[in-house]
Amino acid sequence: MKTTIDLPEGELAEALRHTGAKTKTEAVSLAVADYNRRQRLGRLAGRMGTFKDMMTRADLRKMRETD
Repeated sequence: MKTTIDLPEGELAEALRHTGAKTKTEAVSLAVADYNRRQRLGRLAGRMGTFKDMMTRADLRKMRETD
């Protein structure tokens, strides 16, 4: 889809560096895809809740020492 938008030049240049994109279009496309992925992961994490009984590093260390 063709869309005309005004982007801050510095932000776009930084996006080009971070993404390694060769074109501005590719950089914007990658940035939008990454944003969408992060939003989906955030919603998924919200649905998963927390793990109260998750093993801590101290628990893991103690378990390894007893073997």
